[in-house]
Parts: sequence; C-alpha cells; structure tokens
Amino acid sequence: MNVSLVQELSIFQLALGGQTSPPVSSVTPATLLSLLKSQIDLLIEQQIPATLWVKLPPGKIWHSEIQRYQQQFDNSGVVYNCQIENVGNTLLDGGTQRNTPSIISPSQTYGKSPKAHLHPSSKIDREYFLIVLSANFCSLTVAERAIKNQRNLLTITTIEPLIIQQVLDGIKQAIVPEKFAIAPDDLICTSTPEPALMSQLLTKQLQRQDEINRQIISQRIAKIEQQKQALHHSLLLKDEFLSNVCHELRTPLTHMKTALSLLNSASLKNPQRQRYSQMLNTQCDRQNSLIHGVLELVQVEHNLEAMHLETVHLADIVPGVVSTYQPLAQEKGIMLAYTVPTDLPAVWCVSGGVRQIVIHLLSNGIKYTPKGGQVWVRGRLQGNYVQLEFRDSGIGIGESEIPKIFDRFYRVRPLPIEDPGGAGLGLTIVQQLLHGCGGSISVKSKPSEGSTFTVQLAAVLDKKS
Repeated sequence: MNVSLVQELSIFQLALGGQTSPPVSSVTPATLLSLLKSQIDLLIEQQIPATLWVKLPPGKIWHSEIQRYQQQFDNSGVVYNCQIENVGNTLLDGGTQRNTPSIISPSQTYGKSPKAHLHPSSKIDREYFLIVLSANFCSLTVAERAIKNQRNLLTITTIEPLIIQQVLDGIKQAIVPEKFAIAPDDLICTSTPEPALMSQLLTKQLQRQDEINRQIISQRIAKIEQQKQALHHSLLLKDEFLSNVCHELRTPLTHMKTALSLLNSASLKNPQRQRYSQMLNTQCDRQNSLIHGVLELVQVEHNLEAMHLETVHLADIVPGVVSTYQPLAQEKGIMLAYTVPTDLPAVWCVSGGVRQIVIHLLSNGIKYTPKGGQVWVRGRLQGNYVQLEFRDSGIGIGESEIPKIFDRFYRVRPLPIEDPGGAGLGLTIVQQLLHGCGGSISVKSKPSEGSTFTVQLAAVLDKKS
C-alpha cells in the first residue's frame, strides 16, 4: 500500500495554521525520543489500539518503539509508515541522506504496515512526526529542523482535537485518490482527551525525562572520570619525564665534578691531566646534547597538533643531510651512501619533520657503527607510500630491546667500547613526528650484524594515477 503526498506538504505548518497556534519549543533529539516513548508506554499500558501516522529519524532506537507497539497490537491498529530514505542531508543519528526517492527497505518497515512515499524536496523532508488516533486518545508530535545541521529541533506536541484534525485534513487533501484508498476513520480525530489519561501521560513523560536526565548525568560523570584519569596519567608521565631528565643531567655533572676534583691534585701528571680535561669536554658535550634533546622533544610534543602538514620531496632533503654528516663518517672510517630517486613522489609530513627524521636516524646509524662499517639510505615507492630505509652494519639491537628503543632516554645496551653519547631521545622524537602525519617506523636488527630502520610516509600521488 503506497501513499503519495504533494511536494509542499508540511505537518509543522499545518499545526500552526489554525485559529489557535500551539506553543513551539526547542528540544534535543533525546527529549523528542522521550515524548515518543511516553506515548507508546501509555498506549501499551492502557491497551489502546490506535492508528499511527509515523515519520521518524533513521536508527533502530526510533523504529523499535513502533515495533514495540505493534507487538502488543498485532491486528488491532494501523501504522502508516511515512519514512523515506535520502542521501546528502545530515540526520539525527549522524548518517547521511540522498536527495532521491527510494522504497523503504524491509528492515525499516513494521510488519505489513502501509508505506508512504514523500517527495524528497518537500518541506516535510526536514520534519519528523507521530500522530496517534484512537477512540479515547489522540495526540500530535511534530518536530522540524529549522537550520541544516542544527542539533535541536523546533517541536509541537498537542492533544487539541481541532489542531490534530486540521493536520489530518491537510494530509487528506494531499493524497492522490487514484493511487490509494484510505479508511475514513484513519484520518479523523474522534476523541476529546480524558483527564485521567492526560495525567498518566504527563507522569510517563516526567518519568522518561527523568530517565534521560539520569543517563546524561551518568554520561557526564563517566566523561569527567575519563578526563580525570587522562589528566592523572598525563601528570604521571610528566613526573616520570622530569625525574628522568634530572637523572640523566646528574650523570654528566657527577663525571665533571669528579674530573675537576682530580685536576686540582698537585701530583697529577700531564697525561692524566689531559685525560681528565678530555673527560670534562666529553661530559659537557653530553650535557649539551641532553638539554638540546629535551628542548627539541618538548617543542615537538607541544607544537605537534598545531603543525601543518606539508609536501616534501626526499630528494630535496636527504642529499643535504648526508653531505653534512659525510665528514663525521669519514673521520670514523665509515662508508656513507644514499640512493633517493629524483622521480619519487612527494610525501606528507609535519613542517620540517622529514629533515629532523633523517638527521636523527642518520646520526644514530653513524653513532652505533664501528670503524670500517657502512651506512646506507635508500628511498623507494611502495604502493601509496614512500619508504625511506636507513641500514647500517653497526652493533645491532637485541630482540628483547627493540620494543624499548623508542622510550625516552633509552640507549642500546651494551654500549660500544666508546660511548657515543647522545640523549636517548632521537627515536622518541622521530616516532612523535611520524605520529603527527600518519607515518610509521619499523625496525629489523641483530646484534653484531647491524640494524635497518624503515620509515613509511604517505605519498602525494598524481590524481590521474
């Protein structure tokens, strides 16, 4: 059974068009749902079979109420389902609509209920309503979304027979007679509200609203609790970070203090004096590296969300960084080479992020590779991503240590004979930068055989490809 309604039909405007206009209120979808539930509760509790005209938002929670009613009145009532499916407009449940008419799917109908097609460009497209018609109870609830994407709805709810009848008369005039024959009683408001029923309806509405209020309070408490836990976790991380910073800064200070006290010895020989002076220089460099690393990490974490993504060609970054580290590699007797094709597509990364990533990973490769070793950098396209691979023939990383190397201040153990220094923050910074642009990093390594760090960044592909 199909019902065709004319394009400009508006239940909301029909309700306002009489001699006495009902009050209009702005309600949330949750409140509108409570109004629907309270009326269904009343019909079921009082065993009132009724004719229902229904157009509801999509979503099981709405349509389950009508199904709940039909389970109680299988053959005693009629439900005219006026729901339509559209694409392109925002719905109450966050879905989307298409502006093309379509037949309601079986999951959205109620048993053998009649189905009504409403023109998708009509005013009724932005309306939802429930009309209840029975011998001893009639009601009208209609809601309109006045502004697209607005959450609250302008709502009219009334039991006034004259207003309900003028709405029904408007629907009756809109029906195309040759397409549908309707039972006369299904468009007539025959009852005057009984005080006892209205008292019960009001009670049920208050109960339903109280239930909503409890749910809202419960959700807010849960949200506040989550925020408290997140804040507590954040404070713990900051405390741990501060403790680690103090510990790491204390170590070079202790070495420097020891070296200074030994340098004051009158019996100190020249080779020893040189050794302690070198110790001071080394520990000063380490302290400077720690402070620089901490400041860089704090800056990255603080600004990461505000950083804009930019497109970068690896061929514009890698050669320059490699040339900067070439003298250090030569000094250590390390072969440093790179292969980054100039035709590689650009990649997405946070501003300045690619350079920082290359610097930290290249520096690590040289730092942990002994004399006579090799460090390679290679870029290549893999599907929708560009991979940048850093491979070295250094000391390698034990399998049990790989999950720890991205932790703050963690340094591979055991250290090589000559401590390479460093703050143990480089890989943490790399991971944070990649997190900010949706990139990733993976590690393959074996002790004494070297390591391979593979960075994956989203490629800026040609739209034609």
